[in-house]
Amino acid sequence: MDKGRFLIETHLRTGRSIKELAAAHAVSESWLFKLLRRYRLEGPAGLEPRSRRPKTSPTRIADLYEDEIVRVRKELADGGFDAGAETIHFHMATPGRQVPSVSTIHRVLVARGFVTPEPHKRPKSSWKRFVAEFPNECWQADVTHVEVADGVVYEVLNIIDDHSRLCVASKLFVTTRSPDVVRTLHKAAATWGYPQRFLTDNGRIFTTPLGSGVGAMELELLSLGIATTHGRPYHPQTQGKVERFHQTLKKYLAKQEPATTKKLLQGQLNRFAEYYNTERPHRGIGRRRPIEAFGAREKAGPIGPRIEAGGYRIRHDKVDRGGSVTLRYKGKLHHIGVGCPYAGWRVILLVAGLDVRVIGLDGSPLRHLTLDPSVDYQRIP
Repeated sequence: MDKGRFLIETHLRTGRSIKELAAAHAVSESWLFKLLRRYRLEGPAGLEPRSRRPKTSPTRIADLYEDEIVRVRKELADGGFDAGAETIHFHMATPGRQVPSVSTIHRVLVARGFVTPEPHKRPKSSWKRFVAEFPNECWQADVTHVEVADGVVYEVLNIIDDHSRLCVASKLFVTTRSPDVVRTLHKAAATWGYPQRFLTDNGRIFTTPLGSGVGAMELELLSLGIATTHGRPYHPQTQGKVERFHQTLKKYLAKQEPATTKKLLQGQLNRFAEYYNTERPHRGIGRRRPIEAFGAREKAGPIGPRIEAGGYRIRHDKVDRGGSVTLRYKGKLHHIGVGCPYAGWRVILLVAGLDVRVIGLDGSPLRHLTLDPSVDYQRIP
C-alpha cells in the first residue's frame, strides 16, 4: 500500500493531525501537507505517485550535444565505419573540451532510435581469449571474397598483427596463390618487420599441398625462421581477429561506390587500411588506434632456425611413443623410426621422392634416409 495515500486517508477519516501522523510514521510533515493540498485540488488522483524529473534541464549535457552526436553518428555510418557510442566519443573529444560520456552518448542513440537495447549477453569475463603479448609476435592471415560491379569477384588477402590489430597488408588478387602470399609477406615486412609466428587456416595457399607439390609459403617461412601455426579445420575462431577484420572491411566497402576496376578496388582497400590503422579506435585494444598499440611495445621477430627446404615437400608430425613418425608414399603408409628419446617431439619431414629428412622444430637433424617402399617400418640403422 502507498504510505502517502494511507496517511492522508487516515487524517481525513480520524481527524488525527498531520504533525502527529508524520512523527508516528517517520515521514516529512511538508510532504504530507503537499499531498493533502493535492488531494483537495484534484481529489484521489492527486495522491498518485509523480515523477520528479524536471520539465526542462538547460544545463543537461546530452541536450547541448545531441545534434552533434547524431551528426557524427550519421557521418560514420554513411562512410561504412564503426558508429558506436565509444567511437563517437573518440571523434568528438578534443583537448580542453568537455564532451558527453560514452554512456550518455549511448542513451542519446537509444532515445533517437539508432540503437535497439539488447538483452544481457554472456559476460566478457567468461571468455578465454588469446592475445599476443608483443607486436609482431603473431600475424594472422586469411583470404576473403569481395564482389564488385558487374558481379566480378576478387580475393582479398588480409594480414593482421595479433597484438595491436594493425593491418599490415590488405592485397587484392584475381586468384590468390602461394607466391602471392610470399610477396605480400615480404612487402609488409619491409614496413613493419617480420613476425615471430604466422597463423593461418589450412588453405592450400598457406600449407603444403597433398601429393608431390611443394608449399611455397611454408618453405619461405622455414627459410626465414618464422614458426607456422594452422587453426583446427572448420574452426575459424582460431583466426578470429582477421575474420572479424573481414567483416569490418566489407561493411566499409558496402557503403562505397562500387568499384569498376581492380585498381579502384585496391584504392578503396588502401584507404580503409589507412583509416583503420591510424584513426579508428579499436575496442579490442582499449579503444586505442592500432598504430598506437603497435608502437607502444618492443617488437618480436623470428627466433626459429633458418631451414633451407627448397625442392622438398613439407610434412609436420609428432613422434609417437614408439619413437616413430609416419609417411605415406604412393598410397602406402610407412613408419620411420626416429628414436624413443624423441617421443612427443614435434618434427618436420622434408620429402623429395624417396629422400626423407626428419628435423626438430629447432632445426636439429634427427634422421636422413632413403625410403625403402617395400618395407613398412624403416628401422634405425
